Amino acid sequence: MVKDVVVVIGVGGMGQTLAPRIGGGRTVLLADFSEAALETVAGQLTGLGYDVQTQQVDVSDRASLARLADTAASLGRVAQVAHTAGLSPVQASAEAILRVDLLGVALMLEEFARVIAPGGAGVVIASMAGHLAAGLPADLERALATVPAEELLALPVFASEALANPGAAYSVAKRGNILRVQAAAVPWGQRGARINSISPGVIATPMGHQELQSAHGEQMRQMIEMSGSGRIGTSEDIARAAEFLLDPQSSFITGTDLLVDGGVVAAVRTLTPAP
Repeated sequence: MVKDVVVVIGVGGMGQTLAPRIGGGRTVLLADFSEAALETVAGQLTGLGYDVQTQQVDVSDRASLARLADTAASLGRVAQVAHTAGLSPVQASAEAILRVDLLGVALMLEEFARVIAPGGAGVVIASMAGHLAAGLPADLERALATVPAEELLALPVFASEALANPGAAYSVAKRGNILRVQAAAVPWGQRGARINSISPGVIATPMGHQELQSAHGEQMRQMIEMSGSGRIGTSEDIARAAEFLLDPQSSFITGTDLLVDGGVVAAVRTLTPAP
């Protein structure tokens, strides 16, 4: 019997937590840039009884993502796709962040729109930084949402000094993710499928801990303290949200972003004094 296929792109903290939640009775195709990480996570899941396949992928390269999409389709009905791959400001340069976080998502949305099955669903991990970056010029937001993927990094804004900073590049990239998912809801819908994004807050993953230990870690802690939840998030918090958005029970939800940040953005917008 041919099983449904679930694809998890990025096997870091969030991807590793999500995969077993959605992989039961299905073929799980894990993809990551790191072959060592793939081997480790695949071994863990196989040991727990999951049917696991792996493929190395460079999300910033269309040909690499096209091969991944084709592999997924060859394994069965592509029911769910979770894109969790990304770089943070403490991990990479502005250029690398834009290639992986912005271009990588745009390419994934286009390539998996070819193979996602009717009734299928996808989810992209964005960031609360994309909400804090809201208010970009309307023409820039439209370009981030709609220009062909290969033209994204040629937008004039990315040549500016303002986006040479990794933090600024990350915020715009994540805003682009949210907008790109909105635009992708139509072509995915034409195949009878759905696509949404999730914007996590500060999450207790290796990436999240690196951010907390960085130069702006104190500011992040202050935002957490002023939030409604008053705590850091967990990979399980994000996995549960993703599981809901991928499940048929959310069949009327597409093209939207779910902010899972413990109330940080709400607090920043309402409690921060006006300039």
